[in-house]
Amino acid sequence: MSLQFGKFYFNGIPSDSSGLDQARGILAPYSPDPEGSYSDEDVQIICRAFYTTKDSQRDKQPYVSQSGAVVTWDGRLDNRNDLISEIGGLSNRSSDVAIVAAAYDRFSTACFQKFVGDWALSLWIPRARTVFLATDFIGIRHLYYQRTKDQVIWSTVLDALILDTRQGFEVEEQYIAGWLSLFPAAHLTPYHGVLNVPPCSFVRVSKHACLTQKYWDFDPGKRIRYRTDSEYEEHFRAAFGDAVKRRLRSSAPVVAELSGGVDSSSIVCVADDILARESGPRLDTVSYYDDSEPNWDERPFFARVEERRGRTGSHINLHDEVKQEGMLLSEYGPYAGVDLAKARISQS
Repeated sequence: MSLQFGKFYFNGIPSDSSGLDQARGILAPYSPDPEGSYSDEDVQIICRAFYTTKDSQRDKQPYVSQSGAVVTWDGRLDNRNDLISEIGGLSNRSSDVAIVAAAYDRFSTACFQKFVGDWALSLWIPRARTVFLATDFIGIRHLYYQRTKDQVIWSTVLDALILDTRQGFEVEEQYIAGWLSLFPAAHLTPYHGVLNVPPCSFVRVSKHACLTQKYWDFDPGKRIRYRTDSEYEEHFRAAFGDAVKRRLRSSAPVVAELSGGVDSSSIVCVADDILARESGPRLDTVSYYDDSEPNWDERPFFARVEERRGRTGSHINLHDEVKQEGMLLSEYGPYAGVDLAKARISQS
């Protein structure tokens, strides 16, 4: 994924600012591709590219639209052709970020509900001195932010946001309670005062306000009615096939997790059928197993799928991973377990 990081200083960039050097160092290991940057009198933005399609290499981010909006995009736009037809002035060679920028110029914040796919974006509007932060309708891509009296900082990687500041952070107890009970609220993170843009929402940040607004919601009154079960089945197969196909849009090999269960096996097999009919990337698989656990018997199942595919994927023995963590615990004592837990929380 492409990585974005930005700072909007409400009273201008302070003279003692260290710039974005620390954030650059944190983001660099996540992305092998070039970095782009944008700055003016009170905002600094960087984007670390991670190219997965040929069209994404044509435009550099942050991307400046015709209206002057500065767009940083991390995601996959699935309804490209529909948007190109609706907006006009674009071509099939246009990158996702170019389409997104043109959509904002045409529809303003109403464009968010038109984007189908997994995505997170930031928009800097120079004339309004305002930042918009938005994520897809289900929150697949994350965008974290923290607003103080002097600035707002945002990042697609929580590490960069936390480690870039000199302040300490308190644990967000509501997040921990939600994590232990079922799931934490979507807008929370493990750190008090650091928030996550909620699904199907955008956050508008200016010097004087920080407002969160939904751009889409489920319509409980909407129904799909067919006469027979077979028609529902056919609709599901078509929708499922489209969902898998969209995730095969890549100029590099695609990796799918294969547990041997119904879900992952269906995804891999449908992807193989699609790639057999159409040109596309190589599909590889990764599977986890632990033969020492009686209830972890996935190897026979993913092995059958691999047999059908005629290709063996990568296998990770979790028993070895657990042994390594046990060695860490015995070497560094009981507090090593706390550090491991913190690491997992920060990555969630």
